[in-house]
Amino acid sequence: MQITRAGSIPSVKGPAEYFSGTVRIDPLFQAPPPARSVGGSVTFEPGARTAWHTHPLGQILIVTSGSGRTQCSGGPVVKIQPGDVIWCPPGHKHWHGASPTTAMTHIAITEALDGKVVDWLEKLTDEEYAAAAANVEGASSS
Repeated sequence: MQITRAGSIPSVKGPAEYFSGTVRIDPLFQAPPPARSVGGSVTFEPGARTAWHTHPLGQILIVTSGSGRTQCSGGPVVKIQPGDVIWCPPGHKHWHGASPTTAMTHIAITEALDGKVVDWLEKLTDEEYAAAAANVEGASSS
């Protein structure tokens, strides 16, 4: 058994090439082989979000605080909130992040395929995000 103590892995800033706005990534675990799962807690400040991306083996998001948004390419923008669990299937182009006015934190769990957990694509522009924020399923004001 291996126990990774809270705070024992340093936080990192979400790289500007893959994120818009202020994002903090707190790595939680990287399972040793033959397991291939990786997990982290990601905090998005208001308006912050990922670029469009896919995962070769999919991704699970567990929202732990705040108010967020997610969208699969071609689909509606959906509000996500604490307690929501989101399954992003393998190869599905999507993005996720905070609402325009409220920060959001989620735990992200992925599995590596040939050492890779994500394929980063183009960034969601500010105009696309603003349009998405105006058309959210399941949203009230946050």
